[in-house]
Amino acid sequence: MPARIDSLDHISEEVRRLQAAGKKVVFSNGCFDLLHAGHIDLLRQAHALGDILVVAINTDGSVVRIKGPGRPILGEEERAELLAGLEMVDFVCTFDEDTPLEAILKIHPDVLVKGADWGLDGIVGRAEVEGWGGKVVALPLLEGQSTTGIIERVVARYGNPRKTNS
Repeated sequence: MPARIDSLDHISEEVRRLQAAGKKVVFSNGCFDLLHAGHIDLLRQAHALGDILVVAINTDGSVVRIKGPGRPILGEEERAELLAGLEMVDFVCTFDEDTPLEAILKIHPDVLVKGADWGLDGIVGRAEVEGWGGKVVALPLLEGQSTTGIIERVVARYGNPRKTNS
């Protein structure tokens, strides 16, 4: 069954029903711009920690504020569709804030997952999730996998499309 793309409010309602039925909900978030093997590995590991995986992605406006005016490469609707097409993802929503704290508070996950590059102390929502008895996990990342790295390889190979050849 493909993942459901929906509003944070609708997904949080569904999560409450699933948790009441005994399902363990895992939450992760990020920009997920230019989906790559590192993202897939992280999401597989995250899903293995529970029954349901909710992925919240930054809106385009949020990505611009965090990453700068050249990002995102793919718009939020396309990024959501790509994530929804992955077998390990159950729900996809967006959030417009610079951090996922409001989304975490609404979803109220049993497990909060981020990449180890954040370190446990840098994971937004850690105190809140641990406060309600949940678990916070920083998963190891695949070496050499990043959206920035992909962009740099494309520009090195094909040139900077912002420069004009006159």
